[in-house]
Amino acid sequence: MARVESFELDHNTVKAPYVRLAGTEKNGEALIEKYDLRFLQPNEDELPTAAVHTLEHLLAVNLRDHLEGIIDISPMGCRTGFYMIMWNEHSPKEIRDALVKVLTFIAETDFVPAVSAKECGNYKDHSLFSAQEYAKIVLEKGISLDPFERVM
Repeated sequence: MARVESFELDHNTVKAPYVRLAGTEKNGEALIEKYDLRFLQPNEDELPTAAVHTLEHLLAVNLRDHLEGIIDISPMGCRTGFYMIMWNEHSPKEIRDALVKVLTFIAETDFVPAVSAKECGNYKDHSLFSAQEYAKIVLEKGISLDPFERVM
């Protein structure tokens, strides 16, 4: 059976919000990192679909302004956060600092990119208000650099 790193994480003991390096892949000189950007406590809360969809759009555009090498940012199926795939080596602190900047921006913005039927496959399912409320919740709790301890 194939190993899926996120299925081996004990979701009962993590303490969200946090940033965690969830894996690396190397192919020759190319290094790819996968980050777990956990917003909400697993098995206790989840992002509503409109909020997660709007956060996905806002993170996809705005994190790229602060971090080099982003390949993709995708919501987790459990709707407690996002995975971010990147080229090259980064530190969790670098990722956390950029995420704080972007969540602060999200809490104050009045614009969501790519929300027309031409640009988005489910353009009717967005909520800027909800995305902003969850951004504020994550910022108020603080984003830890350790998934098992509240280390800021």
